[in-house]
Amino acid sequence: MRFIDEAIVTVKAGDGGNGIASFRREKYVPRGGPDGGDGGSGGDVYVIADDNTNTLVDYRYTRRYDAMRGENGHSKNCAGKGSDDIFLSVPIGTTIIDTETDEVIGDMTEIDQTLLIAKGGDGGLGNTHFKSSTNQAPRKATSGFEGELKVLKLELKVVADVGLVGLPNAGKSTFIRQVSAATPKVADYPFTTLVPNLGVVDIGRHRSFVMADIPGLIEGASEGAGLGIRFLKHVARTRRLLHIVDIQPIDGTDPVNNARIISNELERFSPELANLPQILILNKTDQVFDEEELNELCTHIVAELDWTGDVFRTSTLMGEGTDAVKYHLMNEIEREREREQEEPEFAEAQKARFERLEVEVRRNTEAQREAYRAARKAQREGTDLPNGDILDNDHFDDDDEDGVEVVYAP
Repeated sequence: MRFIDEAIVTVKAGDGGNGIASFRREKYVPRGGPDGGDGGSGGDVYVIADDNTNTLVDYRYTRRYDAMRGENGHSKNCAGKGSDDIFLSVPIGTTIIDTETDEVIGDMTEIDQTLLIAKGGDGGLGNTHFKSSTNQAPRKATSGFEGELKVLKLELKVVADVGLVGLPNAGKSTFIRQVSAATPKVADYPFTTLVPNLGVVDIGRHRSFVMADIPGLIEGASEGAGLGIRFLKHVARTRRLLHIVDIQPIDGTDPVNNARIISNELERFSPELANLPQILILNKTDQVFDEEELNELCTHIVAELDWTGDVFRTSTLMGEGTDAVKYHLMNEIEREREREQEEPEFAEAQKARFERLEVEVRRNTEAQREAYRAARKAQREGTDLPNGDILDNDHFDDDDEDGVEVVYAP
């Protein structure tokens, strides 16, 4: 199944049924009077968070959803039948945005959470409502009201406590395989993961947290290189970032420079995101066989980065050091959750931080999308970009807004 994290859908709530003008016609009942019933209500449109769904792919193929209109009223003061509501299932972590106003209608963060996104129209009134002492035979009835019509943007951000960031082939997928039941593809040759992977890290009885492997982060990602920042938005909901660094890169690059690339891309994309608590993971220690050389290398990396936070050494391939990381993470997350419950001010500050992150991420993601469209337009017109850049293939390495495009070079 393809991983789709954005979709545009049109929803139309049902119109209300019409009221009718009717009069009682019955033997031995002269001048029976008005008995027109009201119209039924149109169906509402809801979204519901479903933990069995993990992608918005269904909404790429069916893009319009219409609820049925209510029945018209009947004689004998019988109201028309109201239409059934319709429910659209979305993954947990989906944000619903009105494309016309850019208003965030809701955030689906809990299992079975339900949100009304389009209200059905009320039914019209039958002529019974208009009778009076001076108008005993009203012939007036009203039409039903129209249901709401909205064009909505569905944005999926995976709900995870910890996000894994690092250059391709740093060992992120292998790490999440070691500490959870997730099974992202790993192999003994270099390649990059194309979609986010989620894993539940189970520490023990009633102790667990969710970890997300975020792909596509390379130098220039904040400006659209590679997969760009398409998946970086998924770390907007995390409490911690694990920065995984390969201490012995297969291409011979400097691990210190590689770590700085990731830090710079986070800062360019979102300063708020870069300020999230980070833990440095020095990975692939099994590639250095001499203990003294390993200590010198790790100490050098930490010193050059001027890193003041937590540091762990791991060999994800051998499973060494990963338990210490997951227990440390669990303790930190539990302390933060307890503090949020005990200190309302801290909980409000956390909520405000996540809201700022959401705004920053959405703004920057849209800015990159606009830059991509400008590049496409410039290519069609045979001109350079507005900022003076020369067009080349690097401007079009992303997914063309529809699916991941992989280009293999000989």
